[in-house]
Amino acid sequence: MAIGIFDSGLGGMTVFDAVQQHMPDLDIIYLGDHKHAPYGVRDADDIYRCTTQAVQILFDQGCDLVILACNTASAAALRRMQEHWLPSDKRVLGVFVPMIEALTERQWGDNSPPTQVAVQHVALFATPATVSSRAFQRELAFRAIGVDVEAQACGGVVDAIEDGDFILADALVQSHVDALHRKMPHPQAAILGCTHYPLMHDAFQKALGPRVKIFSQANLVAESLQDYLQRHPDKRGTQVKGKLLTTGDPVKVSQRATQFLKRPLTFESA
Repeated sequence: MAIGIFDSGLGGMTVFDAVQQHMPDLDIIYLGDHKHAPYGVRDADDIYRCTTQAVQILFDQGCDLVILACNTASAAALRRMQEHWLPSDKRVLGVFVPMIEALTERQWGDNSPPTQVAVQHVALFATPATVSSRAFQRELAFRAIGVDVEAQACGGVVDAIEDGDFILADALVQSHVDALHRKMPHPQAAILGCTHYPLMHDAFQKALGPRVKIFSQANLVAESLQDYLQRHPDKRGTQVKGKLLTTGDPVKVSQRATQFLKRPLTFESA
């Protein structure tokens, strides 16, 4: 048994890297669905179909617990999967809740009624599909009241990152932050609602200014997973060795992943 981490592309490698740093002895099977990426421009039914197919691959590999390290999949498919598709002996967790708990300063698993929180004006940067789902606002409403969320769909950023064109990605980040500022001139906090976006953290911070606190997911999800496994040790196992899988070209994906994380990484065909 191993822990599965899934993303439509390479963005989830930021979560993979953080989980490895927090729990270096944990076996991880990572799957990138590069054949169907990006998910952020697909409709909800298509995202659901692609996500369930990918998660089934990880289940077949021996994973009992899968992290959807993809905000688009978490937003558009997770609840439907949990209600209608997920086998009773398996678990699939998303990436929104740990970030919202950090934003609202709640302890992991705090299910008390929503309360007023310090941050009142929040900018959400995400893919078009995540923005249209309003999943972030829905999850936030379970935990906080009175928070104004302004969402900005960041078209093109994921494609630029996956292509390794960080000059274009930087320009797109500035353009999307400018668009956000026209709707919300003075956000107090910003949510990087895509696991690709931590790779552009400095560009977002520069465009937003030093006073805006940025929340990105990698470390928050890793900490949440560590807490979950302490409470559910049956979901942690070592019978299956970790590996990196892709539905795309393993040579190309390996080269790009090595560039992202600045250490040799080798993907296999799923």
